[in-house]
Amino acid sequence: MNASAHQPPQTVRANGIDICYEIFGNDNAEPLLLIMGLGAQMIHWDDGFCEQLAARDFRVIRFDNRDIGKSSHLSGGKRLTPFELLKLRFLKIPVAATYRLIDMAKDTVGLMDALGIKSAHLVGASMGGMIAQEATLSFPQRVRSLTSIMSTTGNPRVPPPTREAAAMLMAPPPRSKEEFIVRFGQTWKVLRAGSFPEEEALDPGRAERVFARGLNPAGVGRQLRAVLASGSRKERLYGVKTPALVIHGTVDPLVRPEGGKDTAASIPGAKLLMIDGMGHALPMRFWPEIIDAIDKHAHGAAAKAA
Repeated sequence: MNASAHQPPQTVRANGIDICYEIFGNDNAEPLLLIMGLGAQMIHWDDGFCEQLAARDFRVIRFDNRDIGKSSHLSGGKRLTPFELLKLRFLKIPVAATYRLIDMAKDTVGLMDALGIKSAHLVGASMGGMIAQEATLSFPQRVRSLTSIMSTTGNPRVPPPTREAAAMLMAPPPRSKEEFIVRFGQTWKVLRAGSFPEEEALDPGRAERVFARGLNPAGVGRQLRAVLASGSRKERLYGVKTPALVIHGTVDPLVRPEGGKDTAASIPGAKLLMIDGMGHALPMRFWPEIIDAIDKHAHGAAAKAA
């Protein structure tokens, strides 16, 4: 990839909202959209990760989902309560939501429209994997291949997060920059579920960058409601014909390994890659294995379609 092939962040109108996006790679390379997870800005797809994918002949597009970072912040909805979660789990009473995953899938396709992309490879992490699944289900002609990372089908039978991971998800938002930086480090230590000193050394700088781009705690709450209100995709996934790859860590404390296994079992012909020692994060030490798998899967799908 040459240096001129990196385009700085820009904002475009799509699906009735503003979406902030950034492109790595050459215009004529295979288009690959990276969709981030709950409450996570596009920069959680690390610059180096994007650059390495671009070097594999992909036009890599990362973007802020609605309600996060520099994309449109919406309004409405109250903070989710433990009582609502109990009602959902035991009484199957649905959670109220300002929008759902289908709306976020439409954002993704809307961004592709705005960029003149007819179809692309979708790679989603966590909630991003759910959005990518929904986009594949609802707009199959727009998806060249699907890669679902540390995600799930919404099947309620998949084990819930560990107590520590769930508590972190439900914790009240930090009140200051200093508190945010401390919380950021604590959160990712829980999510990585192991010893990653090389990542921990970078966490304060990453937190500073996230904070500088702007926080939206209410938006994170709306995103969580969107996930919970969208229900299970499991039955619908049995009809997917798009080439699919599922990547999951063996020690994921938030979306348990069973979530990845259930996703792969629900999509006909899906490939499953379980990464030993990986939690709910994308540490640098796992990049070679993850990038190789995405490269082989997406370019393989493109070659078959050609």
